Amino acid sequence: MVGLSILLQLTGRSNSSAAQNLFYVLYAGAIAWTLLDYKRSENYVASFGAIFGQGFRCFIIITLITVIFAGVNSSVHPEEKAAALNRYAEDLKKEGNRNEAEIKKMVESADKQFVTGQIYVAAFGTLITGALFTAAGAGLLLMRKK
Repeated sequence: MVGLSILLQLTGRSNSSAAQNLFYVLYAGAIAWTLLDYKRSENYVASFGAIFGQGFRCFIIITLITVIFAGVNSSVHPEEKAAALNRYAEDLKKEGNRNEAEIKKMVESADKQFVTGQIYVAAFGTLITGALFTAAGAGLLLMRKK
């Protein structure tokens, strides 16, 4: 997923919806692979908790890698930060209910919190998505057994 992200950044397609969908496919595939590998192991226990626990280990590692990448990537690409802040300022101007001083103050605040915000979004987005994929995978494995 990190390799794909770097490739998409180099080609300028990192913000496309197709790229986002590809990340979800890769993420779901990694979790599915983990769950199916667990099912084939001799340690397999056919309970939701045991299956979810295996998937949990997988998505926690993926989340950790994603958070580290988001932090490093946000820090080393100031041009993306500048573009995001410009879009934010333009959106605030389009709303039309703030003066220039308020917009400037809000953009400065967003500037200070940019890397933290990127890490926050990466962490919680990856955790929630991973939990959903894992729960669905565990449920499907248990339903398939019956």
